Amino acid sequence: MTQRSAWPQRPPQSQRAEIDALVPAMTGWRHHFHAHPEVAFAEHATADFVAALLEEFGYAVHTGLAETGVVGTLQVGDGPGRIGLRADMDALHLMETSGVPHASRHPGMMHACGHDGHMAMLLGAARHLATTRRFSGTLHVIFQPAEEGRGGGRRMVEEGLFRQFPCDQVFGLHNWPEAPQGTITVHTGPVMAAADQFEITISGRGCHAAMPHHGIDPVVVAAQIITACQTLISRNTDPLDSAVLSITTVTSGTAFNIIPAQARLTGTVRSFRPAVRAALEQRLRALVTGIATAFGAEAECVWRPGYPATINHPHAAALARQVAVAVVGEEQVRDDSPPSMGAEDFAYMLEACPGAYVWLGQGREGGAMVHSPHYDFCDAILPVGVHYWATLVETALPAMCAASPAGAPGSPTGA
Repeated sequence: MTQRSAWPQRPPQSQRAEIDALVPAMTGWRHHFHAHPEVAFAEHATADFVAALLEEFGYAVHTGLAETGVVGTLQVGDGPGRIGLRADMDALHLMETSGVPHASRHPGMMHACGHDGHMAMLLGAARHLATTRRFSGTLHVIFQPAEEGRGGGRRMVEEGLFRQFPCDQVFGLHNWPEAPQGTITVHTGPVMAAADQFEITISGRGCHAAMPHHGIDPVVVAAQIITACQTLISRNTDPLDSAVLSITTVTSGTAFNIIPAQARLTGTVRSFRPAVRAALEQRLRALVTGIATAFGAEAECVWRPGYPATINHPHAAALARQVAVAVVGEEQVRDDSPPSMGAEDFAYMLEACPGAYVWLGQGREGGAMVHSPHYDFCDAILPVGVHYWATLVETALPAMCAASPAGAPGSPTGA
């Protein structure tokens, strides 16, 4: 992947020089994280590395939230505003084939989603803001474990993240290889979908394959369910609502001449609106039961709720867009991109506290999409991410201060 500069043509020169000076250190941190990946709730060495740097920068550091989470707090002046910035820390169970010099040294694990870059950018911003101190208020930098399917964001909220570290607003950022390098994408409303899982077990009656009339074939029932499930999207969901249902595994049988007694289907449902999400669950259960009954079989549908939809709050999204324009220029800000059907557990933080989540474009340029064994984060966007974080804090905290009565705290947000 080409590592050319992703800076816009007209950055504030003083800010650029300060942040450019951090690039060698950030690149080193990023490569260290990439070479030493740790998966969900096992990010012990990663957390220790992050905590040590934050302490060095002058932050009050709290560890152990959601097992391996780290929160650093910096109070500057007496401003009442409180802002949280979040980066995810975990890697994926994946064998790396990128061939980069800093490739994973832990077989079967790799940073294939850019969380190594997210940590490096937030650490760079934390160091920059602690040095320049051009704001008045409280900054919480949140390093969250277990984003990749294990719900570390939910656990941090449940264990009191916003009770212990109150925030008026919380912000997240993710690299986006599908967006041009150095662009920032801001959504007003949905950004990422809710992701639920289901498991359907169909019980029939096994028999000889040459005498199907003696049994109840669960494979035939499964086939009917697979086909009918697609009508939940095409005929039961408003065409103006985005949703997708995918059956991803079909398991049944042991031999060519035996009709099995059971079949099993698993899959995922993605949606944005809570009403659509609830309706899809209800309709799937009814469809599965009805079809099985019609064929004389029985079926059980287990629905496992996953991450909720990641939905930006309008005022926070407007602030994020204002900052993005200041950082990369109007022509580099994308606010017309559709949301993604992927999921993100920053959603739990946005359910507990107003905020916004943006995509920082890193471009493909010969690289790979996230969750690929060939993926590597683009170091060229490290300073852009730091500039966005720093400008966001320096913009948001004075705005919060101005919006609050003199000497009064900002609106507390509980978990």
